[in-house]
Amino acid sequence: MTGDSKPEAPNPERKRVWETPPGVALCALDDIAEPGSRGFVLQIGEAYFHGFVVRKDGQVAGWVDRCPHQGFPMALEMDRYLTPDGSLILCGWHGAVFEPLEGACVGGPCAGARLTPWPVEASGGVIRTA
Repeated sequence: MTGDSKPEAPNPERKRVWETPPGVALCALDDIAEPGSRGFVLQIGEAYFHGFVVRKDGQVAGWVDRCPHQGFPMALEMDRYLTPDGSLILCGWHGAVFEPLEGACVGGPCAGARLTPWPVEASGGVIRTA
């Protein structure tokens, strides 16, 4: 390094990945209310995965935390992915609503689109990536 050179500034934008390896324990099943949701950020190498899990009607479903409308994260507040009555997933940015276990957009600016699935499963009282 010479007197004229400056160190490179770190890249403020974190690298993203869109998949996770199977078998990663996320939380206890009872850590998510019925109905309820919880967000997760997993570091995979140098990159990060952002997803959320919904628990409803005795089932769990995982989704990539990205609205198909404009690519924003879904929740405006941590772990608040559902409508107040827990019946639908709500994109807090533009009001799109989605079926919690199917991921289909049933109203709002991206009607007909779908959330990107994130394979998860509940077994032995623990939610894991699948």
